[in-house]
Amino acid sequence: MDAQRLFLLMVFCLSVFLLVDAWQREHSQTPATRNEHSGKTQQVAPTPSEKLTAVQQAPTTPQATASEAGQKISVRTDYLLAEIDTAGGDLRKLELLKHRDTLDKKKNFMLLQYEPEHIYIAQSGLIGPELPTHKTQFSADSTSYELKPGTEHLEVRLTTPAVAGIKVTKVYTFHKSSYLIDVSYEITNNSAKPLQPYAYFQFLRDSKPPEGETKLVPTYTGPAIYTEQDKFEKIEFASIDKGKAKYPQNADNGWIAMLQHYYLAAWLPKDKTPREYYVKKPGEDLYSVGVILPVMKIEPGKTVTITMPFYAGPQEQDSLSKLAPGLGLTVDYGWLTVIAVPLFWVLSWLNKWTQNWGMAIILLTVLIKALFYPLSAASYRSMAKMRVLAPKMQKMKELYGNDRQKLHQAMMELYKTEKINPLGGCLPIAVQIPVFIALYWVLLASVELRHAPFALWITDLSAPDPYYVLPVIMGITMVIQSRLSPVPPDPIQARVMKIMPIAFSVFFFFFPAGLVLYWLVNNILSIAQQWQITRAIEQAKPAHGKR
Repeated sequence: MDAQRLFLLMVFCLSVFLLVDAWQREHSQTPATRNEHSGKTQQVAPTPSEKLTAVQQAPTTPQATASEAGQKISVRTDYLLAEIDTAGGDLRKLELLKHRDTLDKKKNFMLLQYEPEHIYIAQSGLIGPELPTHKTQFSADSTSYELKPGTEHLEVRLTTPAVAGIKVTKVYTFHKSSYLIDVSYEITNNSAKPLQPYAYFQFLRDSKPPEGETKLVPTYTGPAIYTEQDKFEKIEFASIDKGKAKYPQNADNGWIAMLQHYYLAAWLPKDKTPREYYVKKPGEDLYSVGVILPVMKIEPGKTVTITMPFYAGPQEQDSLSKLAPGLGLTVDYGWLTVIAVPLFWVLSWLNKWTQNWGMAIILLTVLIKALFYPLSAASYRSMAKMRVLAPKMQKMKELYGNDRQKLHQAMMELYKTEKINPLGGCLPIAVQIPVFIALYWVLLASVELRHAPFALWITDLSAPDPYYVLPVIMGITMVIQSRLSPVPPDPIQARVMKIMPIAFSVFFFFFPAGLVLYWLVNNILSIAQQWQITRAIEQAKPAHGKR
């Protein structure tokens, strides 16, 4: 392989990395390694999953009967606009006031929804005789709540009539400037017997992907679970359909979540408390995933409270890991996480300094280019020497004709005489492609860059350039780079080298503008470096010829 094929090698390597990365994300549940005994964790407490199955039957949907409809309760904080239904006390709508809608930036982003075309809600209840479930009718003192200025918390209390001497109050506690909501049950046992209830907390949603998602940019939508023993695992809807979902059912740590591009909702039980995780399909294109926890034994005349933290919001990397161990893994960079995480850290640090993600990407490109400068210089020197030797190589081709063996031997001898490594241009490309792929997923998966503007018409660095200006300019820089490279002696290769930059740049029409910006700046710096090295070597050509 000679240096004339360098550009084709770059295209091939990048294509292979993209294909492998796509396959990895499509077929692998998680970048972490699964234990072989996953799903067979030793049971740490009795589990009431059989009772929950009866509760799950005939799930509430928008097509439910009038008797299942409840009163709508509106709750507003500085971060959230929520809607709670007194039917079950479900959290059925959740609007994020600091995030814009994917398709219409004039609207706020809606995470939880309860509409005929899309169901994604948070439910909870108690398991035990005469205890309220997500099908029980609750009542509240008001239909509208708002977090007042100067207050840190807002409580919404839902009650049911006492049954058999047991009184239950469901409490939502919202917090100022937070996406965290505490869901509690206050259980008072006024009966004559001790009470041993269980509490369950679950999501109910369909498999519909978020609005604006395309198959050109594959992202994961579905349940995920984390335990210290089995680490982070995705539970795909398709595996639930086939009855092949594998996950740790019993543990004393971890959490369960519902993921989609940029956002998640998660139930976060406290560690060192026994729990059972479950995944069920209660209806056509409806999936429930959740966790069951035992409530401590309640003696007659006593009151016990169980509280479950609930997070519903953006996958902001600085805050997720602080909420629960492993929650930061929901920002899925795939198999290049080891490269992507430090890239994002540096990018975030640069953004704090520039206050512009586009400028941060440019500075990151300069830093990466500086880091790889020695490798790039060696590559361009090798290419420049090949360019100088192009006339000699053309004469060899004419001399040996179709005798490829003799031509190859003569070229190897020439490389040895001139001290040229024909593979010298390959290593820098091979090293930079993983960085490119990692940055691709950083720009794609980081909610911090969602709707982040750069300048002029680039109002969202995570989306493609709407006018394709950056991809076109990048294509031009690739043409310039190909002109600086040695011309292949083979006419067919020469034609391919002329067409490939244009064809390859078409791929970037569908890439995030931030990624194209990175590649464009990288190309400009490469052209400057390659031109300077090529010029220096070509100017030294006469002196070399005299020797």
